[in-house]
Amino acid sequence: MSSKILWADDEIDQLKAHIIFLEEKGFEVKPVSNGEDAVTLIKKNTYDIVFLDEQMPGMDGLATLNKIKTAQPSLPVVMITKSEEESIMDEAIGGKISDYLIKPVNPNQILLTTKRILDRKRIRNEKSAQSYLQSFNDISSNISKQTGWEEWIQIYRQLSQWDIDLEDGDEGLRQVLMDQYQQANNTFGKFIEQEYPYWLDDEPGERPVLSPDIIPEYVLPHVEEGNKTVFIVIDCMRYDQWLKFEHQLGNFFSIETDFYYSILPTATPYSRNAIFAGMFPSEIASTYSDMWQMKGSENSLNQHEEDFFNAQLKREGYDINAKYEKVLRSEEGSTLLDRISNYLQVPLSAFVYNYLDTLVHSRSDSDVLKELAPDVPAFRSLSETWFEHSTLLQIFQVLAEQGATVVVTTDHGSVRAMRDTKVFGDRETSTNLRYKFGRNLNAEQDAAIIVREPEKFKLPTADRVNNFIFAKEDYYFVYPTNYHKYQNRYKDTFQHGGASLEEMILPVATLTPK
Repeated sequence: MSSKILWADDEIDQLKAHIIFLEEKGFEVKPVSNGEDAVTLIKKNTYDIVFLDEQMPGMDGLATLNKIKTAQPSLPVVMITKSEEESIMDEAIGGKISDYLIKPVNPNQILLTTKRILDRKRIRNEKSAQSYLQSFNDISSNISKQTGWEEWIQIYRQLSQWDIDLEDGDEGLRQVLMDQYQQANNTFGKFIEQEYPYWLDDEPGERPVLSPDIIPEYVLPHVEEGNKTVFIVIDCMRYDQWLKFEHQLGNFFSIETDFYYSILPTATPYSRNAIFAGMFPSEIASTYSDMWQMKGSENSLNQHEEDFFNAQLKREGYDINAKYEKVLRSEEGSTLLDRISNYLQVPLSAFVYNYLDTLVHSRSDSDVLKELAPDVPAFRSLSETWFEHSTLLQIFQVLAEQGATVVVTTDHGSVRAMRDTKVFGDRETSTNLRYKFGRNLNAEQDAAIIVREPEKFKLPTADRVNNFIFAKEDYYFVYPTNYHKYQNRYKDTFQHGGASLEEMILPVATLTPK
């Protein structure tokens, strides 16, 4: 199929030779003499590239550009101008043009520009494919029983970046990547099952940074230095999503991204409380038995994060007036944005943003969201679109303008659950799909980490709770009763709570205003 070019120029009749040249090269060219006609055609038809004269009577090139970008934001536009004034070029580039040419232009200039822009994606995909295939063996050779926790971080970083680089590439190559992800998660689950309990007995510095270490390790040193410090936890954020957010934040901040491991279960009532309390779940349960009990709804376990936060600060020797806010709805984000200056009057503030976690759970129940985000790249793109238009991005911008140091992390990630595995338990067993607690739970050993002694995992016990199970890889738990009903209902949903690279290896970034 030939590529379609729209060319708008008030002197289009004088460009017939150029148009014939392009048509002989296999392009389909639609000429128009004004901006109004160009915008009308773009709203009704599909074009691959637009050549746009900057100086046209009536709606000039820059005004036309704005309307084109409103109608088709990703459509490549090449501005053609007689002027070399820097202000015009700045204005055009600010309008997201793909290139600009100075009149007079010759047919070969137009041809080369067209090919370069239209072939850019293909060339980039081909180069990414070649690079990935070259690194495939290196990644695979690093995936073994001997792989250490630092190496697992590097493997996950590489796989996440390739997932983004290949997201528009050949489906066959993406399947190779997905198979390598599965190989990595298979071995990673065994690694966590073996090594995780030993980490909990080690002192910080002798093991990877875990959830309870985040505030002392990454936040308090900035408070100690006297910086205005803001700690932001974006609930349920994966590393690949952070890479997209980081790209937008790079305009305002210098960013240094590190990594830590979430505790198990990788679920908000446990992992986020561990961050704000600076304790493991069993320690929280024994220290704050009046506020944190495994009875009733698990949502009730997240009502005291601010209390845990202030108690941790005092325990660490910081007698300061810290602020804490949790954003669950868009209007709360707007209120926080309006009052952001107030939070910079104290040495430390903490914000929790719940949107991504809400998006994960909403997708599980919404056919519309599944259509909008049918796979990981689409889900990542949906997350990026939210962030681009969110009050959270506006808050980041204000914090940069005010000179605040910002530490950003998440409490856990999520994994696309594609395979079911049977779980056996009684009616009192918790309902989560990637982890469960109850009495005498059992599951297939290849698909789950079975914890018979919760104290070794620093997990609390309670009435009718004497063991936990955690799903590995991309498994989700289904009871034998009504097996097929729940198998179909929960397949291809994003879940968290278990032991996978995506859920456990998490970014923690320090943002310094430029």
